Amino acid sequence: MSILYVLGVALALTMDAFAVAVGLSLSRDGLRGAQSLRLAFLFGLFQFVMPIAGWAAGQTVIKFITDYDHWVAAGLLVFVGGKMIAESFHKEEEIERKAADVTKGFPLILLSVATSLDALAVGLSFGALRVPILLPAAVIGLVCFTVTMAGTKIGPFLGKLAGKWAEIAGGIVLLLIAVKILADHL
Repeated sequence: MSILYVLGVALALTMDAFAVAVGLSLSRDGLRGAQSLRLAFLFGLFQFVMPIAGWAAGQTVIKFITDYDHWVAAGLLVFVGGKMIAESFHKEEEIERKAADVTKGFPLILLSVATSLDALAVGLSFGALRVPILLPAAVIGLVCFTVTMAGTKIGPFLGKLAGKWAEIAGGIVLLLIAVKILADHL
């Protein structure tokens, strides 16, 4: 399997993570360095691990997952995006006091899972093709890390353009990703 093919797959798998990174940094006047690094690291880690898990899972397990993986991913994105939109209607001071850092803990795990479920299926297909998985998984993880970091840097620029509507726009981006996931699977 050529490196160009693997890079193409990696870029395709990373687009959801990129959009989430832009959406999160758009709504918060940018993420601090540690937040960007946590987000990119965990997104990249999940994008690395999920193809390996898919490759190892085989046909039996994937049959159960593919029936509802898109619902899980969409539901997680709707939850986070809806919360962002709801918070946009509160005073800024109240948001700063109450808003959870989505680059920590359970919210970060949810976003990491939601943006990497497609990588599980890719891993299964690589296994069916008898392609060794470690190099493609490493490339996918590194590309995701890099693209996610870029997304967190682009978001603040777009946020300045959007002004007070930035948090709503960030939530809408996540909702649109959820709709795209459902549309692709229905």
